[in-house]
Amino acid sequence: MSPVVIVLIVIAAILTGTIIILAVLGRKAQKRQAEQDEKIAETAQNFTMLIIDKKKMKMTEAGLPENIIANTPWYSKRAKVPVVKAKVGPKVMTFICDPTIFDMIPVKQEVKAKVSGLYISAVTGVHGKKITPPSKKKKGIRAWAQRKMREQEEENRQNAKSRKKK
Repeated sequence: MSPVVIVLIVIAAILTGTIIILAVLGRKAQKRQAEQDEKIAETAQNFTMLIIDKKKMKMTEAGLPENIIANTPWYSKRAKVPVVKAKVGPKVMTFICDPTIFDMIPVKQEVKAKVSGLYISAVTGVHGKKITPPSKKKKGIRAWAQRKMREQEEENRQNAKSRKKK
């Protein structure tokens, strides 16, 4: 056999092995995540809170209790997490928020939240109102071009209307 074929076979074997290993590790991680979600759902309580501020920041800078920072792995301390500062009753507290609902949380408004420890897992309006995430302005060249095209079309329509009046 030629050396090129041998090299290709070795590369294919390595890639197959890594894919199998990643699939097994992924399944284990999914099982752990499902168990954690069940524990969070079991211990969750509903609170009415006034959201003061929300940011994405490092755990060490978030102002969380020392025992929480001490129990987190070193690689998680550097990662930015969604942090919500809220007033629950007379106390101002710092919570960690679920990243999927972070954008939906309104600032300077009162909400009902499902809280498990210091982790906010769900948010609804105070009187059962659904909270919708704010629409984000699209970025990039394509979005800019589409905005400019819409502006020109509007301008053309207005010019056509003014011509018809004359």
